Amino acid sequence: MSNEIPMNAAMKDEMLHITLADGMVRGLMLTATNTVAEAAAIHCLSPLSAAALGRSLMGTAMLGAMLKQEEASVTVTIDGGGPIGKIVCVADRESVRGCVDVPNLEMPLRPDGKLSVGMAVGREGRMSVVKDLGMKRPYVGQTQLVSGEIAEDFAMYYLQSEQSPTLQSLGVLVNGETVLSAGGVLLQPLPGCPDEIIEQLELRSPLMYDISRELCYEPMEDLMNRWFDGLKPVILDKKPLSYRCNCSRERMEKALIALGRQELSDMIADPTEGAELTCHFCKRSHQFTQGDLIKLLNKATEK
Repeated sequence: MSNEIPMNAAMKDEMLHITLADGMVRGLMLTATNTVAEAAAIHCLSPLSAAALGRSLMGTAMLGAMLKQEEASVTVTIDGGGPIGKIVCVADRESVRGCVDVPNLEMPLRPDGKLSVGMAVGREGRMSVVKDLGMKRPYVGQTQLVSGEIAEDFAMYYLQSEQSPTLQSLGVLVNGETVLSAGGVLLQPLPGCPDEIIEQLELRSPLMYDISRELCYEPMEDLMNRWFDGLKPVILDKKPLSYRCNCSRERMEKALIALGRQELSDMIADPTEGAELTCHFCKRSHQFTQGDLIKLLNKATEK
């Protein structure tokens, strides 16, 4: 928690694709204050839940930014057995959305005064990553959670499932119901990277530990130049980032049809008349009358 007001509150959310050391290290840096703030507003998140979901959104957005196919997406599910329940996030190359089982969770602060994200998430569980690359079968990877602090758990996923040693930091700074700042950094030494470069990254890693607070006072590109001075930082690309849901009435219709004929028949027979489906990610509701359900039943029967 903090009473500080960010100097860069109007900064647009953005993802930087970078390299260091003449291309021997690839990286991502992002600022996601508006994205996390929108998620917090949609889901009415407590500070603790905002921090947990916000870190997860940013970690998933970084995975999404690495996707090469235009229509590809990645879904991350974090279930550590803690009181916050499951966290689910979905990202493509420029947007992300997510939800959490317990949006209003409150717990005592850690002894160092920071939010107890690790205790809320728990570590007796797994992170599941499903990449839909537009092929017949999605890629599915799973890793055991390390700490529930999210960044460390994503780093372990990269190491175990993609064989990519990774340095990652994700942070969300909140004051009451206000998200003051959110950002992240990811660095991956490529095969053949000299040991002295890796040692430099490890020595500088404490600078990135509190990235959300740093972003309150310096733009992301200034942080990059300061943190990686001497390592030849180069920006390869810049992409906008936003919280965006792709739900639609058509998708909801498909979901109802997927329930099957018996389930649809039971809904039609229900005296409450019709159905209402609410999207987990954006909270938009879609109403279906009995007439609508009968039409969907006919479609399901045709199949």
